[in-house]
Amino acid sequence: MNTDLFYNQLPIFSNFWDIANPDHFVSMPEDWYILITDVTHSTQAVEDGQYKTVTFLGASSIVVVLNVAGKVDLPFVFGGDGMTLLVPPSLVGAARDALLGLQSLAHSRFGLNLRVGVVPVADVVTQGYEVKVAKVGVSKNYAQANFLGNGLTYATDLVKADIPDNPYQVVGQNLQEPNFSGLECRWQDVPNRSGQTVSLIVTTTTPSEQCHQQVYAGVMEAVKRIYGSASGTPPVSLEMLDLSFDPNRLMLETLLKVRSPHWLNRFVYLANLWLQNIMGLMLMMVSMQFPNAPWGNYKAELVATTDYRKFDDMLRMVVASTPAQTQQLAQYLEQECQAGQLVYGMHIADRALMTCLVFERSGRQVHFIDGADGGYTLAAKSLKQRLRRVKSSATS
Repeated sequence: MNTDLFYNQLPIFSNFWDIANPDHFVSMPEDWYILITDVTHSTQAVEDGQYKTVTFLGASSIVVVLNVAGKVDLPFVFGGDGMTLLVPPSLVGAARDALLGLQSLAHSRFGLNLRVGVVPVADVVTQGYEVKVAKVGVSKNYAQANFLGNGLTYATDLVKADIPDNPYQVVGQNLQEPNFSGLECRWQDVPNRSGQTVSLIVTTTTPSEQCHQQVYAGVMEAVKRIYGSASGTPPVSLEMLDLSFDPNRLMLETLLKVRSPHWLNRFVYLANLWLQNIMGLMLMMVSMQFPNAPWGNYKAELVATTDYRKFDDMLRMVVASTPAQTQQLAQYLEQECQAGQLVYGMHIADRALMTCLVFERSGRQVHFIDGADGGYTLAAKSLKQRLRRVKSSATS
């Protein structure tokens, strides 16, 4: 049985908070594969000031696989310093080669090591874990994958296991350049009027699925109480969006997309990006409307397709927050952590970082959001520290 179109045919839910109900999730086909990437030693790279490069590589690993897939819809989650994405057996070879090409470029052009892993869903299920997915319609141009069952967490542990000749890690030489079509990094960091941009990761420590549902429902209710909405306050708003004309910002896209190492080729591409941004700025200012590029509505479409909240065995959110709201949220989470219900990680910045996949100006697109200066990467570090303390307390 050909399962290539499994995800294409999955029903779409309209409410993100349907993820609190496990009945909305269905099992992934066992013949699919879980692809995992992450920048190794990403915390150190972030602390060394390379947080934009780390984030850009995480988004890049999604786009190179989506360009291999063509019209086959694939579920994925952006994690800040990497991604998790699932492919059917017909695409796993080409997807692996594309990621190997990116791995080579990450090392040669940025001096970073992109770890690549491939784990059969069947291997995860055999060990008693589940890989369940739900598809949520964020906007007319973007349907988001969310996951349940701890299968992705287990697969990530397999890939990151420090063992000789790890069979789930992929290394090798690939002479084929990956396709970065649609990848853009052309906006300034996005400040917010609330004062803080909070990157948050929450995962339960309770044993049963029913308890998981109650814990996440409780977190959502706390967010609603603190921010006035279960979605929190989105970290990107129309009035704070500005295109970037900073060559250092635009150079990330240039270094990945320009194959020639000659400085003149890179300069020409960089100058072209700069001119495109001038043109885009002018078209948005006069609200120019074209059939395939409605510039007058473009910022609104961009905000509608931001990927600022997601679920992949854990809840991830980036929200605009006042210092008082951040304190209330931290107090609630710490209380629940002390009660043995959850562990969490939080990172506070003063702006958000946006990396874009734009396949059609008036259609298919998604804009990945992370907190600046480390975001999800440093929130994950904070979560791991709390998790170690919880495990240490349980065994002492």
